[in-house]
Amino acid sequence: MHAESPSPSVSRGSATILVIVGAAIVAERKVLACARAHPPELAGMWEFPGGKVEPGESETGALVRECQEELGVRIAVGDRIGDDIPLGHRRTVLKIFAARLVDGDPKPLEHAALRWLGRDELDDVAWLPADAPIVAALRAGPWLD
Repeated sequence: MHAESPSPSVSRGSATILVIVGAAIVAERKVLACARAHPPELAGMWEFPGGKVEPGESETGALVRECQEELGVRIAVGDRIGDDIPLGHRRTVLKIFAARLVDGDPKPLEHAALRWLGRDELDDVAWLPADAPIVAALRAGPWLD
């Protein structure tokens, strides 16, 4: 598990960048994918669980909290996967971390559905465009070996 100081946003000049974190939870050579339930324009698209880093939270602390809220599980956060992904006219950045389950079985508390996907199943779902670079990194990297 990583330890880091709180950094909910990054300042670039006079603009503050919002940080969104996501977890690529891997178990038995499969990664957990979550189908969005809302908003309507994104419903049915697939993503990695996670959310906003709140003021005073570390990125990994936010990710642990978000996975508890969204899935009812405790996770251990590992290394980053891929690079920062700019969102929202570069005012928001997405950071994805590898993670593993510590306690609990994931439940779709805030999602329409969950699926465990192996390397050869990653293209079976319609990923949100922002998650596509992470899907490519998972396919090419060691996480699903």
